[in-house]
Amino acid sequence: MATTHVETERKYDGPALPERLDRAPGVAAVERGERQDLDAVYYDTPDLRLLRRRITLRRRSGGGDAGWHLKLPMDAEARREVALPLEAAGPDGVPQELALLVAAYARGAGLGPVAHLCTHRAETVLRDDRGEALARITEDRVTARVCTDGPPGAAGDGAGPDAEPIGWTEFEVELDHGPAALLDALDEVLTDAGLVRSPWPSKLARVLGGEPAPTAPAEPGPPGSAGAVVTAGLRARVGELLVLDAAVRRGEPDSVHRMRVTARRLRSLLRAHRRLFDRRRTQALSDGLRWLGRLLGRARDQEVLGELLVEHLDAVPARLRGAALRGRLTERYARGYRAAWREAVSGLDGARYHALLDELDAFAARPPLRRRAGRDARAYLAATLRREQRRTTKRLDRALRAEPGPPRDRALHRARKAAKRARYTAEDTRTGVRRRAAKRAETFAARMKRLHKVLGAHQDSVVARQELAVLAEDPAGRADGFALGVLHERQRQAAAVAAARLPELRRRAGRRKLSRPA
Repeated sequence: MATTHVETERKYDGPALPERLDRAPGVAAVERGERQDLDAVYYDTPDLRLLRRRITLRRRSGGGDAGWHLKLPMDAEARREVALPLEAAGPDGVPQELALLVAAYARGAGLGPVAHLCTHRAETVLRDDRGEALARITEDRVTARVCTDGPPGAAGDGAGPDAEPIGWTEFEVELDHGPAALLDALDEVLTDAGLVRSPWPSKLARVLGGEPAPTAPAEPGPPGSAGAVVTAGLRARVGELLVLDAAVRRGEPDSVHRMRVTARRLRSLLRAHRRLFDRRRTQALSDGLRWLGRLLGRARDQEVLGELLVEHLDAVPARLRGAALRGRLTERYARGYRAAWREAVSGLDGARYHALLDELDAFAARPPLRRRAGRDARAYLAATLRREQRRTTKRLDRALRAEPGPPRDRALHRARKAAKRARYTAEDTRTGVRRRAAKRAETFAARMKRLHKVLGAHQDSVVARQELAVLAEDPAGRADGFALGVLHERQRQAAAVAAARLPELRRRAGRRKLSRPA
């Protein structure tokens, strides 16, 4: 089973550590540890797609933490490390659990050895007056080769015979139980002794001659501009989508729902702010995100129906429903979810999804902004929220005027989509603006969320009643006709309750003061 922890470290180059490391505040004792010999093979795609994102994947023997290690960046200095034992290797070398975590970054390319490092390590532990380890400083003398042929053998030797070795010495300072401020204090001690911050983000980047990072993300305009605020929201959601990819592949609870919501948020953001961007690019991305949402939606729909119908079975007296009905419904929708989930994961392995991720990356890194993206964000966002508000209330008014029945249900569903987009637009662009504007956006988002939830309950009842009609026609369900009829009536009542709340929610959603410029 994998273990996970967050490491926060800094790297240095220099001749040697200073003698008086206890000059740093809080350090009461300096403990020299035993020397270790480490042997590590690093894995990546042939074009180093993981390294481009500061991700490293290795198999290391020797030392106290031998095993497979995957390091995923969290910020400039912190990384999340996922570790597995050496015996966790899969049939293709890399453990399946780790391969799933990087699938959204590898995008169909195989993972193989790219570098072989042998490290002679000396560790120094800095402790406080209670003996607690505050930080660890390692002196690593490294000999490395670029892998030029097949996979490593049992000893981890994947370097080709013609690969020239390179060597260097580096120092790593990693926090243990010490405060973040200790890093800055130790930085002063080390630089005073002649050490300098290493320009290399990782050993792997050093041996390969530099981190093959893509072109630095373009500045989307001055701080506080519409382009800057919207692009920040866009980049955050793209990052979230990539993280959720692994959760879906691993079958984590609620992961399909969260990834689907993130895809919808991205699509809403692009559509609500389409005036800021080249529309040809946003339309292509919007179409791709719609496809992704539908791919994930089939599994989510089975999940929702199963929860909705099984939960409401308690309303039917036990003597009036078959003893096997609960189990039959649970199994039906669990089976439907599993089939749809497998279909979704298959889609995540496909060329269309990989192309969508490539385009999202390119768009987020260098958004095709139009001139109006330089406008002040407060005025722009106020105007955008007013437009989303008008769009939502117009659709809701049209639905409320319609006669009860399928046409009204469809109109309410369209109003739900508008309310959802208005909510997401406000939630994803309330950072980067002044507090007063952010507060108004937050209030607007909360009211649209309430409207969205009630309209969602109405739509769930519509879908559930359609499903119950199908179940009643199934030969296996005829013996439970009464119970299914009770469930149908409860769903009809749920729709009526939701509809009764809409006039008041419409009044609140239409308040003009929520979207005035701050």
